[in-house]
Amino acid sequence: MGISIRAYARHRGVTDTAVHKAIRAGRITPEADGSIDPDRADLEWARNTDTPRAGTRKQAVKVAVLEAGADAPAPPSGGTSLLQARTVNEVVKAQTNKVRLARLKGELVDRPQAIAHVFKLARTERDAWLNWPARISAQLAATLGCDAHAMHVALETAVREHLQELGELRPRVD
Repeated sequence: MGISIRAYARHRGVTDTAVHKAIRAGRITPEADGSIDPDRADLEWARNTDTPRAGTRKQAVKVAVLEAGADAPAPPSGGTSLLQARTVNEVVKAQTNKVRLARLKGELVDRPQAIAHVFKLARTERDAWLNWPARISAQLAATLGCDAHAMHVALETAVREHLQELGELRPRVD
């Protein structure tokens, strides 16, 4: 009869969770009654457990703290260490929390909603300009003493050309 899993964990200097993981992974085998033979388990542990990789023994590389909206740092060519991965994870969590807080404070706007609102405003302004020649052409023709219809056609043509030029501008939405 062997010792308990917790006793074996103390013997190895690891947590009992590590021993449970080793049993589930098949690196060590418990006795039929669930106890652990420490001598046999030590041999199995040494034989079936990978040695630490060289990357985990290297000194950690400093990872710059990201500003909001910046991309995650690129891992060095040798791969990502656990410390780097955790650092990047913490930075992403901090950025996410910063965005959540800004949203709660009302400092952020919903992008699709803002784009729809700007589109609606631009369409309203375009329609107002298209209706302007019909409203003003008779008054201008009377003031200038010319044909009202000719004035309306001239103003409408000029407004449409100007709106066409404005329509060719493409706003950049980032």
